[in-house]
Amino acid sequence: MKLAIVKLSALGDIVHAMAALQFIKAALPNLQIDWVVEAGFAEVLRHNPDINDILTVNLKSLKTHKAGIFQEIRKVRGYAKAHYDVVIDAQGLIKSALTAKLLGSRIAGFDADSIRESAASWCYDDKVACAYDTNAIIRNTVVLSQPLGIHISPTQLDNKQAYLYFKDEDPVIYDYLQSTRKNIVLVIGSSWDSKNYPPEKFVAVAEALQQNCLVVWGNAAEQAKAEWMASQSTALTVMPKLDLNSLKALIAHADLLIGNDTGPSHFAWALNKPSITLFGPTPIRMAYQTDINHVLKSPSVVNSYKLNRQDFSIKDIAVADIIALAQQLL
Repeated sequence: MKLAIVKLSALGDIVHAMAALQFIKAALPNLQIDWVVEAGFAEVLRHNPDINDILTVNLKSLKTHKAGIFQEIRKVRGYAKAHYDVVIDAQGLIKSALTAKLLGSRIAGFDADSIRESAASWCYDDKVACAYDTNAIIRNTVVLSQPLGIHISPTQLDNKQAYLYFKDEDPVIYDYLQSTRKNIVLVIGSSWDSKNYPPEKFVAVAEALQQNCLVVWGNAAEQAKAEWMASQSTALTVMPKLDLNSLKALIAHADLLIGNDTGPSHFAWALNKPSITLFGPTPIRMAYQTDINHVLKSPSVVNSYKLNRQDFSIKDIAVADIIALAQQLL
């Protein structure tokens, strides 16, 4: 039996969906699982033993290069030659649903009441009901398992095996890890300014903890922020630019991650590493909380169906609360 999963983006969403793989393979060990993903995020899937083939697309590029749509259609039709028995769209967007439709004849996905772009459900033969404001990890496990006749329980998720894999990572990361102090990865950026905890407050946390705080970054603006932070505290060190493979390795070797609600912060849960994820304008349902994976939420009320990008309340999360929780986890 052959399954194609369509989960194109974003980084954290892909990590959330990957949680289901180990349980699907345990129930159906002979199942071939291929995954369709935006090329820029393929590395997070790489080396996972439960994935047979990673099939990349470049649909994001169509925003500026619309003529490329014909090339992408040809590419997906080429992937369809694998003759999938079932295709599951775990994204729930029109573009992901149409991609799934090009891939196979039996398509599964969320029903119209469970997704933001309800028209996407028109493409599905098997429709899965799961409220949009349900925890993101649970939503992903439901949509990926139910069409296969599998149930993944909360107990299974609580006892999951780490599922992000790396190989031939950049050895430079080991030059930054220390054995005499705890290694704390700080994730300081995200896709929205309003999701970012203030850099001066990250500095205050690092100063209080006095451990080996390693700041990761993804673009020039974040690098500049990281360098300013490091100039304010000897407890902070700026990491070099890391690809996703090496970032997985760094977090796997860390003692704690503290970060904004963004993809790399969710690596910690996937790797069974302690974490504190900071939430302002986004709902805490985006994280799966455990004894070692905690969230701190600002006082604002979040509507999962209509997020407010102008909600900068993340700045109101108390530094003292982060410090206390970090000390507990360390």
